[in-house]
Amino acid sequence: MIRSRSLVSAGSRLRRLAPLALPTAWGAVAVVWKFGCPLARQPGLPMRIATSVVFLTVGTGLVLGVRRGLARELARVRAVADATQQVLLRPPPARLDGLALAAGQLSASRGASVGGDLYEAVATPYGVRIVVGDVRGHGLAALGAVVAVLGSFREAAHDEAELGGVLRRLERALERHLRERARDEHPARSGVEPEHPVAEEFVTLLLLEVAADGRLSVLNCGHPGPYRIGRRVERLPLGDPLPPLGVLPLPAVLAPYAGSRLLPGETMVLYTDGAEEARDHRGRFFALDAALAAVAGEPPATVVRRVHAALLDHTGGRLADDIALLVVRNDRVRVPAQPAEPGLRRPRPAPSSHC
Repeated sequence: MIRSRSLVSAGSRLRRLAPLALPTAWGAVAVVWKFGCPLARQPGLPMRIATSVVFLTVGTGLVLGVRRGLARELARVRAVADATQQVLLRPPPARLDGLALAAGQLSASRGASVGGDLYEAVATPYGVRIVVGDVRGHGLAALGAVVAVLGSFREAAHDEAELGGVLRRLERALERHLRERARDEHPARSGVEPEHPVAEEFVTLLLLEVAADGRLSVLNCGHPGPYRIGRRVERLPLGDPLPPLGVLPLPAVLAPYAGSRLLPGETMVLYTDGAEEARDHRGRFFALDAALAAVAGEPPATVVRRVHAALLDHTGGRLADDIALLVVRNDRVRVPAQPAEPGLRRPRPAPSSHC
């Protein structure tokens, strides 16, 4: 086993050095030419020109070889990043229990495909449960909190019968992550855990449940409310907000707001605050509601693509924060009430007896 591992590592080193083989050979030829060939030591302009051409060729070959090796390494890093995104922030299924879905993210960190935003949708026995959130900050530094929250949601959404139970599981997962991170960065003395491990890091989060009849149950932890696209574009009411996760403990009683509904044919757009806070070169904010009105009636994937294009056009490609969109359209068929057949009478209720 050890021998096979050493052979594999030796083979990988040889593959990394392969692009430099030809320039190295040219360098050896140049050295032999300079110090071993009598013609190269002869005075005169033609010999100087020939020597310069040889060394220029060697230098160009070395640069091209190094550049080719770096390009291959960059391609491997991008492939790993894409695979990580597919596992961590995987795209939702196109259809989920009668709902059409699409999602996408724009990262503010150059070269990064994931950042501090998170989203997920799963079908459970209690309805389709959806989470969208935003970790304070952006880029690769926020990935740890994203992993903690998403991993907890994917388990709790199926295990917890109440939406409040799911939110408490997310809170505990984030607390564990922050405590472990604080212990790694600042080891506590005498085995005492810090009371407030990373007080400046928190997560705004929106947790929803879509019932079979389109009723929405919502718990909002300081996150922007979603838009509903129907006859018009309007923001959905969410009730009283809770504090973001990681700032203050959740209250003892968690009662989801249940005053909204997503009717068949209507679309709901969930997003992170980077969408509304994106600015152009004049400092003007992006009009998300107007962008959604322009794509009313489009499939969810088209909505995500066109809103992303509008955001990049508005900001000139210079994003100040990560932006995530999750679009849900209710494709369930409304079942009309069945009229009673003619000739059939409804049974009259039995007369009540009075004592």
